[in-house]
Amino acid sequence: MPSAPSAHRLGDIAAHVRGELLGDPGLLVHGLNGLEEAAPGEVSFYGNPRYRKQFEATRASAVLVGMDTQARDGVALVRVHNPHLAYAKLLALLHPVARPQAGIHPSAHVHPEATVHPEASVRAGAVVERGAQVGARTVLHPGAYVGEDARVGDDCVLYPHATVRERCVVGSRVILHASSVVGADGFGFAFNAEGDAGPEHFKIPQVGIVRIEDDVEVGACTCIDRATVGETVVGRGTKLDNLVQIAHNVRVGPLSLICAQAGVSGSAEVGTGVVLAGQVGVVGHIRVGDLAKVGAQSGVAHDVPDGQVVSGSPAIPHRDWLRASAASGQLADLLKEVRALRRRVEMLEKEKGG
Repeated sequence: MPSAPSAHRLGDIAAHVRGELLGDPGLLVHGLNGLEEAAPGEVSFYGNPRYRKQFEATRASAVLVGMDTQARDGVALVRVHNPHLAYAKLLALLHPVARPQAGIHPSAHVHPEATVHPEASVRAGAVVERGAQVGARTVLHPGAYVGEDARVGDDCVLYPHATVRERCVVGSRVILHASSVVGADGFGFAFNAEGDAGPEHFKIPQVGIVRIEDDVEVGACTCIDRATVGETVVGRGTKLDNLVQIAHNVRVGPLSLICAQAGVSGSAEVGTGVVLAGQVGVVGHIRVGDLAKVGAQSGVAHDVPDGQVVSGSPAIPHRDWLRASAASGQLADLLKEVRALRRRVEMLEKEKGG
């Protein structure tokens, strides 16, 4: 978990983020905070003109800003091309993650036929089953579970009660947050009208696995189901928010972002660099193309071409959805106008007939 912030010279901070410093390089700073909350001795960041007033009033000792921001009295500036990214890098610098000591806690359960790297840390109550492999510097927090013949790579973190089911494969530098589940059974049933005890939904055995590639992060209570046969895949560098559902045989490409409460149905394909906003639903057996973006609460029922931005339910091109949304607010007035015109037409017809 992140440690308490440590103090750094502002010149070192500017060098760390490859920024241009306008201020005293020897100034010591010990923390980061928002523009309004920051106090002397802290750094903030300003990357959106909407927060101009907060920037002008901040008490921070230094602010990360864009390259075109002009100097300000009383505040040192570190000019960078991407203030938000620089801020993230500084958070990592000032709050380094403290890894637990390597070794296996006496109350952990590690099967004699499991392989745990000597540099890994298996904490109290964690479980590593027979044939499982845990890589170097990986941390299994209390209650984490690695099933039979599963593999977890190097430098991973499994937070409390994260689960990697049997035979599933997790790459290196993967983070599984609390209560996430990798490899639960896919939701597969065949209706049997003539079951021994009457009609039933017959469970289809889910005999495939999940494969998570390197540098993936999986949010709390997110579920990635094992394939019916073959693999469910989450590609390199993809980030899944909390409460996301990835169904069996889905393939999510590299560097995609899937936000909270989104769900991807079985055998769908999500391409490279895709963004699914919160509460998006993707039906099965379709493809969301590379670099596509899907707006919040959208329902995706058909393929989305590469690079397209869609919104709504059913999802349509975003510009069309904006026009439709704007028009929906005028429907009541339009309906009154249509009714008035209809009455006028009826009157004209009566006058003409008379």
